[in-house]
Amino acid sequence: MKALILAAGEGTRLRPYTLDRPKCLVEVEGVSLLDRQLAVLRSEGVADIALIGGYRSDMLKRQGLGLELNPRYAETNMVWTLFSAEKLLQGELVLAYGDIVYSRKVLRGLLASTADIAVTIDLDWEQYWRARNENPLEDAETLRMDETGHILEIGQKPVSLEQIQGQYMGLMKFSPRGLEILRDTFHRALAAGSLRGKSPEKAYMTDLLQLMIDEGNALSAVKVQGGWVEVDTVSDLESAVTRQRLAAIASAL
Repeated sequence: MKALILAAGEGTRLRPYTLDRPKCLVEVEGVSLLDRQLAVLRSEGVADIALIGGYRSDMLKRQGLGLELNPRYAETNMVWTLFSAEKLLQGELVLAYGDIVYSRKVLRGLLASTADIAVTIDLDWEQYWRARNENPLEDAETLRMDETGHILEIGQKPVSLEQIQGQYMGLMKFSPRGLEILRDTFHRALAAGSLRGKSPEKAYMTDLLQLMIDEGNALSAVKVQGGWVEVDTVSDLESAVTRQRLAAIASAL
């Protein structure tokens, strides 16, 4: 099992904390988000880990970690960053955003999935979002699943809580077949010059996931209840909720 962490963005919503470092190297209680995520991955035996950097990528060079680059990080989004390291999209792969930290329990649930494409979904998202935002619909995305746990809709702008059965976390796992589907879907969109109405350079990961769904591929939800943190803004970074959640994750290592 390998892991690939997307860490190319500038983290403008975390400034001034990201003026001198990548988003994943922002620290909470003296420990960076990246080091916290690496500790969880390694605790479950995932040691073959690579990063895809961009902004201040010189700071991501570490012994024992692979490093690929998206030289166009300032003008592109997640999908383009991912395919900047397409040669790594082989075998079994955990794919994670660089601005999240999750518990061993969450990671175990993902690793245990036998689905070709498994996506962690937080069913207890609303309580967490209300702690982060006065309006829980702010920064939330639609998520609908069928009775078997397959994802039907992901990543759209919601107008009501009823459109959100859980929240996408930015943590997923692909089998070799799942990565083949991922690659084929992207390259068809690239050839067409459009990924769900966006240029492939500007597409978000949820756009690519939704396109795979639209084309009839099964994306299986790995349902969790809390146990993770996203640090996307200054208020996230300075929040007592963030510290409490990270402390709980660290105590279980």
